[in-house]
Formats: sequence, structure tokens, C-alpha cells
Amino acid sequence: MQRLRLPIGIQTFREIREEGHYYVDKTPHILDLVEGGKHYFLSRPRRFGKSLLLDTVKELFECNRELFAGLHAERRWDWDAPHPVVRISFGSGLFTEPDGARRSFEAQMDRLAERFDLDAGRHEGPERLASHVEELHRRTGRRAVLLIDEYDKPILDALEDPDLARANRDYLRGLYSVVKDGDAHLRFSLITGVSKFSKVSLFSGLNNLTDITLDPEYSAICGYTEADLDAVFAPELPGLDRGRIREWYNGYSWLGAEKLYNPFDILLLFRTRRFRAHWFETGTPTFLLDTLLRRRVGPVELERMVATEELVSRFDVGDIATEALLFQTGYLTVAGEDADGDVDGEPVYRLGYPNREVRQGLNRNLLRHLTHDEGHTEKRTRLPGLLRERDFDGLKELFHAFYAGIPYEWYTNNKIAAYEGYYAAVFYAYFASLGLDVSVEDSTNRGRLDMALRFDGDVYLFEFKVVEQAGPGSALAQLREAGYAEKYRGGAGRIHLVGVEFSSETRNLAAFDVESP
Repeated sequence: MQRLRLPIGIQTFREIREEGHYYVDKTPHILDLVEGGKHYFLSRPRRFGKSLLLDTVKELFECNRELFAGLHAERRWDWDAPHPVVRISFGSGLFTEPDGARRSFEAQMDRLAERFDLDAGRHEGPERLASHVEELHRRTGRRAVLLIDEYDKPILDALEDPDLARANRDYLRGLYSVVKDGDAHLRFSLITGVSKFSKVSLFSGLNNLTDITLDPEYSAICGYTEADLDAVFAPELPGLDRGRIREWYNGYSWLGAEKLYNPFDILLLFRTRRFRAHWFETGTPTFLLDTLLRRRVGPVELERMVATEELVSRFDVGDIATEALLFQTGYLTVAGEDADGDVDGEPVYRLGYPNREVRQGLNRNLLRHLTHDEGHTEKRTRLPGLLRERDFDGLKELFHAFYAGIPYEWYTNNKIAAYEGYYAAVFYAYFASLGLDVSVEDSTNRGRLDMALRFDGDVYLFEFKVVEQAGPGSALAQLREAGYAEKYRGGAGRIHLVGVEFSSETRNLAAFDVESP
């Protein structure tokens, strides 16, 4: 099978098809959309292929048949009935400035009018868009197609200025109302973005818009499946460990049967041949981290989140549910449905990290924010070696030095360092930031274990305790008495019970006791 060019950063369908790039055929999904309905909304994280999807829809409705040679749509599409396409993108623009959203939109309307020789008239905003859509329908005799990309960016860019964000939201609400009011002149519409703002706030009255974000039928409309890697990218796979590819990058789910890969990760992996946090490193989640710490949501809480579909969809200026923020930005995904959960007939979903890349990257950033120190990298990299040697004295020394290195001012000036569980959260993030196999509050028939680590065939069971806040008895004694080790017996490696005690007065370890029964 011949190696093709990698379409890294390319969002133009024509360029991919004409210049010999790999392409994962999404036209089966597109045809299902067109045949099954009319107006759609789709939310996916950044760099997941939304813009390329819209550009493919554009070329399809414009009937550029030569671009679809060999694809699913070639034999199923009516190539003699082109439709005029209106494509709007808020991917660029100065949306942190007043009037930035309006200027971006009007500039795009100017280009549309020039392209189709439309009468600009005296309309602005929604009236101008509606006028152009109606004129295109009248002039061509075929209803227009409306595609809106990054519909939410003018709001997201301005979130640190709530008044401006609301102004941008209100302006956009008028634009998107054209989907309903101009229905008679529209053949198809698709709106995409990162977030899913509530219908009340942004899509008020737009009851003809079908949300396919969590529709299992369209879960793979963006992203790559395991089968795609085999069928499309087979020439790139030799020399790469398939298990590591899955561990690092597979795992996104929007309720479909298959887990998905972020295309950006896979393409960068094939180019560099290195397992790195390719997607995570393209965005700095400062707003996300600040929000989590302000709400006292630490690394441990991220491992046990549950949510209803309504909760992961609640996103508005000044009212962003933590679960929605993490899910919609791609840092958590649907890990499964809670069999015992049900809220007024609505299923409850367990959320989790999609893969090692996100888990490791997010915990590394959280650790940096939790400790307010950039100098711990050298200390952290010693951890795997100490575990491999079962050097428990070295582990105790390592963590004592680590907590001692957290600046005193960080405790006195930051409320997050005072809440119960801070020490355990830092401890967990320390392990997770290295990509180690850790789990929190693992259930056994004796209760819930604080943390389990699987490393090099061994199992480490941790119990945490803050001595000023807990009752009598050591953490190690509690581990031993609870009998947590029974669940993990039978493996080839050894089991180690580790009781870790912290002191809120000394802000360091009070005890680090290990027993290997």
C-alpha cells in the first residue's frame, strides 16, 4: 500500500483530495445526515476535524464530483443539482474587542456578496444573512446550504470579560435565528463548535435544530476509528507499537460503539514517530485550570465524575458546569453509563480521561498549579526508578523533599492549599503526571481504597490520612485491617501496603509506612 501525504493542519477537502493526502471517508455520515433531516448542530473538541467536515459538505453540495472519486458519496449523490453554499467561520477575528463579532460577520457577508454578485442593500446582521439566503434561492432555483464553523469562538474568547461575552452571545443569537426564520430557503444547515451553549441562551426558539453531539449514529462523524487506522493509514503503522497508540491516543466517546482517536494526535505521531502530548500541547488550558482550582476540583475528583446529558450540555456565560467544561473541551469523555444511575428517567454517564495523553498532561498542569513551583520535574522523574528498585526509603525521601519544596507563600496566599485532601491530590497528580497506572477510590468488598498503583507487575495500595483531621490509628493499620489486599492477590508481582500520613501543621509527610505481606 502506497504511503500518502499526511494532512496535518489541512482543513480544505479539495487540497487533501487533489494533492494526494490520506483521507478518512466521512461521506457515509454526511449522506445519512442529508437524507435523515435538515438542520443540525455538532459539538466536538478543538482539532477534531469539524472544519474539514464542513468543507466536505460544501464541496458535496456544490457538486464537485471529481473530488469524490472512489468515495462512498460518488455513486449515491445527485451530481446534477448543485446548491449555493453560504459558509461562515468565526475561526479568526478579534473577539476580545467590542464589535469584533459584528465586524467579522460583515466582512464575510461582503465576500459572499462579491462572490455571488448579490445586492448588499442596507441590511446588516441577521437581516443581511436572511436576504442573501433568500436571493440565492430565488436566483438559482435551489435552496441554499448554510454552514457555520466555530460558532461559539466569539463568546469563548471573551469569557474573561463577561459583559463582552454576553454582548457577543446576543449578537450571534440573532444570526443563528436565520436557521429557523429562513427555513423555506434552506436545503440544509450544520452548525459546529467546541462548546454546546444551552438552547435558552443562544438557540432560543430554534426548535428545528437537531443536536447530534451525543447521537451514537454520528459518534464517528469526526475523528478516526481503529478500523480507519487499519484501512487508511496501514503504511504508517509499521514500527509503531499498536498497544501504545491505543494507550496514548484512543478513548474518545460520544456514546458510539467505537472509541475514537483525535486526528491531530495520530497525524503528528505518524510524522514524528514519537509518543508525545501532541494535541494537549497545542492549547494552554489556563482558564480551565483556574476554574477547577477556584471550584476546588482537584485531580482525584476528576477520576470520579458523573453527569447527565443535561449537565454536560449546560454551558453559558457565568454558568458553566464543571462537567460540561471538561467534557466539551475534550479533557473528559464518556467512560460508560452508570447502570445504577438514573435522574428522572435520564441516564447518568461516568466521565473519565480519554487516554494517557490527556490524563498525563492535565495532571502535570494541575500539579504545577497545586504546588506553584516549576522545579519539580527532576524530582518526579526519579519516581519510576525508585519504584522499580522497591526503594521505599528513597520514596519517602523523595516525597518529603517534594512537599518541602512547595513555597510557604503558596499555603498562606491560596485557599486551595487549605482544603481537606489537598495533600492526597498532590500525591495522586504526582503519579498521574508521569503517565503511571493509578486509580482512585477503587471499590472492594471492604470499602473504597484511596489509591492503587500498578507498576512493573507490582501493586501498591495507598491510604492517606491528615493527622490533625483523622481519628486514632495509623494509615497503614487501616489498610491492613480493611483487607484491601485480598482483591489484588493472584498476580505475579508483589502487593505493597503504603500508609501515607500528612501534617497540616508542618505541611509535609508525618509518616510513610510500607508493608509487603
